[in-house]
Amino acid sequence: MDATHPPRKSMRVDDRFRGTGAGRALLRHIVAQARERGIRSLWLETGSEDAFISARALYASEGFAPCRPFEGYAPDPLSTFITREL
Repeated sequence: MDATHPPRKSMRVDDRFRGTGAGRALLRHIVAQARERGIRSLWLETGSEDAFISARALYASEGFAPCRPFEGYAPDPLSTFITREL
């Protein structure tokens, strides 16, 4: 990562907007912006606990697949690592 492509630490949709497609719209916007900037892949870390089931389902439905830890992350039972080629 560099100053023009800093990592994003967190994304969450307010509970008032759950089920409205807001999270999917945000994710698709991020993917589109990454493509426009010539980024070839996205790598995400999310929780592996039940509270993150919806997030993992969203990412999987948008083409993200499990991968090994990256960028200084260590294996962690509370983390799920995923990636997607653009």
